[in-house]
Amino acid sequence: MMLLSVLLVLVLSAYSPEQIFLYPPMPAHNSHQTAINSPHDNAKACNLFNGTWVRDFGGPIYTNTTCPTIPEARNCAKYGKQMDYVNWMWKPHGCAMEKFEPHLFLTIVRGKTLAFAGDSIARNQMESLLCLLSQKFYQIAVIKDLDTTLQAFPVEDSQRQINGTVVEEHDIHLDKLDPRLATNLHQINILVISTSRWFFRRNYLYEGEELIGCIYCSEDNITSFSVPMAIQRVFRTALKNLKESQECRLQLTVVRTATSAHFENGLWNTGGSCNRTEPLREEAMIDQTEWAIRNAQVEEADRTKKNNGKGGVKIEIIDITKAMSMRPDAHPGIHWNNQWMRGYSDCSHWCLPGPIDMWNELLLAVLNKYKNSLEDQ
Repeated sequence: MMLLSVLLVLVLSAYSPEQIFLYPPMPAHNSHQTAINSPHDNAKACNLFNGTWVRDFGGPIYTNTTCPTIPEARNCAKYGKQMDYVNWMWKPHGCAMEKFEPHLFLTIVRGKTLAFAGDSIARNQMESLLCLLSQKFYQIAVIKDLDTTLQAFPVEDSQRQINGTVVEEHDIHLDKLDPRLATNLHQINILVISTSRWFFRRNYLYEGEELIGCIYCSEDNITSFSVPMAIQRVFRTALKNLKESQECRLQLTVVRTATSAHFENGLWNTGGSCNRTEPLREEAMIDQTEWAIRNAQVEEADRTKKNNGKGGVKIEIIDITKAMSMRPDAHPGIHWNNQWMRGYSDCSHWCLPGPIDMWNELLLAVLNKYKNSLEDQ
């Protein structure tokens, strides 16, 4: 039996990163592959990132009962959420979006190492990917033998301590790649990088071991940074270091832009909820801070692309900020079975199945664009 393997290294998660080996059922899937439009081919006619959500009663590729790896916290239907949120499809203006094809995905990444680096929203995307792949491949073996620590930022950071007690505040070193990511670069070919949620708290920023500013603080003689400004500096460092690393096997870096949390009538710890049952209209306002973060991420990705020489690490963007800003209906809300957080709503992560699956359709479109160059190396 031919082994199709893909290593999904979640360098970031509070849960264990995993090596996932997927074996195709017999007989093997036929070799027919559906072409997927590239995000940047004929950009005026087909921008996959600009569109709206339209009704689609064809059903998702998988369900909460057919995905063997679905996490309880994302299994919204099991815990009472009405499933109408799956009956919507992302429709780019001027072109069609292809459905996810597990065989095509694994054909492109065969023999490669794919990693997600970011926060728990990045893990959410990986969980979606495993569910999508599981519909054509089974016998999933999970080997938990990698770093199990949380990587909230792609640069070096450490949690602060006050009187010996660890607090939520972090020291973030803007000029140093996170060592847990750096030590894995020798085995990573494709990296999906994203982060934003952990910046929305008090954090202290360093360069050259010197404190240069902070987020959400009002301390004397310390420069106050906005969240988008801090994220821009972090992405600048991360992308620059990834490009220049001598130990790197990296062929493609994909920057996934920020997503919105949809708390209404409060925050997560002050009674905030997300009870909407339909997507917002396209003309709905996007949160200004989230849009500024998205712009910072895109700007740094574009900067790195322009400075890249021939043969360097390729940089692409998956711009999901607008699309996901319209989906307040697709969060777990109170339907997430967290025994330690009963009564609190999760309006940050995304239900499975759900619109987050579209992120991996976009990821496949990007991989399909580069499949020839990925095969050559």
